[in-house]
This record gives sequence, C-alpha cells and structure tokens, in this order.
Amino acid sequence: MVRPRQGPRLLLAVLGALVALSYQSKRKSFILVYEVPVSDPVVVTTMDFLTEDFNKKNEDLYNFRIVRVLKAVKRTTDHLEYQVNLEMRRTTCLKSELTNCSFQEGKLYKKISCYFSVFVIPWFEKYKVLAQNCTDV
Repeated sequence: MVRPRQGPRLLLAVLGALVALSYQSKRKSFILVYEVPVSDPVVVTTMDFLTEDFNKKNEDLYNFRIVRVLKAVKRTTDHLEYQVNLEMRRTTCLKSELTNCSFQEGKLYKKISCYFSVFVIPWFEKYKVLAQNCTDV
C-alpha cells in the first residue's frame, strides 16, 4: 500500500518514465548491428544495386566494377541498412556496354575506395543509397 506522501512521488516517477520512453521512441535506435558475410544473398543483391547505381551517377566514360568488399555491416531498425566498404576499378566497358569487362591497365587504370550506406527492403527489392563517399586509391 502506498503511503499518502509517496503517492505524488510515485505519480511523478511514472510520468517521468513515460516522458523518457516517448523521447526514446523518437530517436533512431538500432536493434541489431553486426558484420555479415559477403556471400549473404541480400549483400550480393545490394552490391549489384550499388554497382549499377554508381555507374549511372558517375560521370566517367567507363563503367566500374567491384574488386573487393572490405566490410559489410547490417543495421536493423524499422528497416535494414547495410554499410559497406569496398574497392572498385575502372573497366574497359563504356557506359553503353553491359557485358563482363576486364579492368583497365596503363594510363586509364583507376582504383577507388568507397563507403556506402544503403536502405534495403529485400523482399520488395527496394534500395536507396543514404550516404556515399569514394576516394582515389
């Protein structure tokens, strides 16, 4: 049984907890964050999307292709978000060509290191690049 003087304190404590919980629900908190293998099917389709999206937006005359995925991290909230670090190289294919191409050598050799953050809903095949940063290696 609550004593008469503790009633307002208890009410204040409950009210404080509710305010704290409502504030937390507005913040983006990650339920799970962990590294995933590059062979994971969702990572593979995400890499395909990233390559296609990068080549569409890139102003280079030639397409780029992923050489190596350095790290892939899966973050789960109300959606999936993949953070990927990778290396890409310029190929011999022009933008209009979509076949498998070898990598450029000599004067046209170019290698870049990229970080991507991608919003993913795999069951609807929906992808959106949230952040991208690429630098020459």
